[in-house]
Amino acid sequence: MQREQLADFLRRRREAIRPAEVGIADGPRRRTAGLRREEVAMLAGMSVDYVVRLEQGRSSQPSTQLLGALARALRLTDDERSHLFHLAGHQPPPADGVARLARAGLVRLLDLVGDTPAMVLSDLGEVLAQNRMSILLTGDHTGLAGDRRYVAYRYFTDPAVRDLHGPEEWQRHARQQVADLRAVAGRRAGDPAVTGLIERLRAVSDDFRRLWAEHEVMVRRADRKTFVHPRVGRVTMDCETLVTPDLGQQLLVLTPADAGAREKLDLLRVLGVEEFPARVPH
Repeated sequence: MQREQLADFLRRRREAIRPAEVGIADGPRRRTAGLRREEVAMLAGMSVDYVVRLEQGRSSQPSTQLLGALARALRLTDDERSHLFHLAGHQPPPADGVARLARAGLVRLLDLVGDTPAMVLSDLGEVLAQNRMSILLTGDHTGLAGDRRYVAYRYFTDPAVRDLHGPEEWQRHARQQVADLRAVAGRRAGDPAVTGLIERLRAVSDDFRRLWAEHEVMVRRADRKTFVHPRVGRVTMDCETLVTPDLGQQLLVLTPADAGAREKLDLLRVLGVEEFPARVPH
């Protein structure tokens, strides 16, 4: 771990970010160049004291999870993110694997869409990053571990997900999940992360096994989904998916499907200032 270089890099990246880039008001009395340390701590979900110790070269070695949070908070490019990991004494996450991080450009887009719920997913359905409105609507899915981090796995193994939808809607989305996973399996033939997930799903779910045998293939671009929220009830959203050129990650943007959904989203935005909802399966 290169503590002095890490400290210098973090200070310079923090000072290079304009507050408006991360949704923080830049008032006339502001004297700090770039972000304040407490603002980085808030964005990264860590203590101010730890950010201070990092920038002073006095910290213990940060975990890969903390480094990922710092990379998102500081809006690092892919090259800068790799450099951060090297300075901290870790290998950067592989292009595909458990420790995937959202691409820096997609994280910036999460900020640009503002109050529109949006999230970044891997091609296997791991939620890699969410903006605030996405968390308010669907819950925070970035901290899930094991197979539960995959949307398809939760769809076929979590009864709470099935209960959120009527039989027809669940069947439609389940079929789409399988067809999308089939397309990923074709692109990433022989990848143990993909084949392992498929085999585990086949072992635990009769529904998945039946749909997988039908060999349907489809990459989703647009969809409509109903979320059942504990505070505002059913909210129907149109889902638009934008994928990266290598198809490895996607930006999912959720817009209200009707006036009623728009009103509920506005209400949730106000209520969310006071309290974040419990996790809602998605």
